Amino acid sequence: MPEMKVIARIENDFPTKFGIPRQSHRMDVLKARIVMEPEYRVMDAFKGLEEFTHLWLIWEFSEAVREDWSPTVRPPRLGGNQRKGVFATRSPFRPNAIGLSCVKLDRIVWEEKLGPVLYISGADLMNGTPIYDIKPYLPYVDSHPEASGGFTDHIQYAKLEVQIPEEVRSLFPEEKQDALIAVLEEDPRPQYQKDPERIYGLSFAGFDIHFKIRENVLMVLDAVPLP
Repeated sequence: MPEMKVIARIENDFPTKFGIPRQSHRMDVLKARIVMEPEYRVMDAFKGLEEFTHLWLIWEFSEAVREDWSPTVRPPRLGGNQRKGVFATRSPFRPNAIGLSCVKLDRIVWEEKLGPVLYISGADLMNGTPIYDIKPYLPYVDSHPEASGGFTDHIQYAKLEVQIPEEVRSLFPEEKQDALIAVLEEDPRPQYQKDPERIYGLSFAGFDIHFKIRENVLMVLDAVPLP
């Protein structure tokens, strides 16, 4: 079987895994772009793609590649203390470290040095993640409103109240402020960590952002420029 080829990489504000949305298309305020590898910078390959509003991305969990695999995993949304079959989850620790995400296509721009660049919203990928394929999302076959979500149907997704001091907020452009709040509202902590005195660090948009969470309130402490 031929080796899979990386056709593109994503560029966004997440230099590490911590804080990345747990599923795609939950935060359309998060913007990113897909830059093709030199071999695939051919505009003809994208002819007609602008007619679609959403895309499927097939990509590699590049930070979770391992030789072995486990038949069961602990889904974070279940608190990390219940096991489910790996094929009943979207865990990155799979026999093949492949991810599948649905994102919104905002526009396609031809750039002189990079060729066709896809600007997207709602991705759940880390900066630099290799992408293996791009396919159009087809609502008439890909959307199933009657589908069951298994154990995820019983999980409540309560957003946190986010408090950011003005001196920290002003460090970010307005469009990044909205994105940062959206990320923090989703509670980026591992679900089994509830220590109200623990200080967490989230790398986003060129800053290391430190915060605490007490009950349902997330308090940003400061933001330090990344080296």
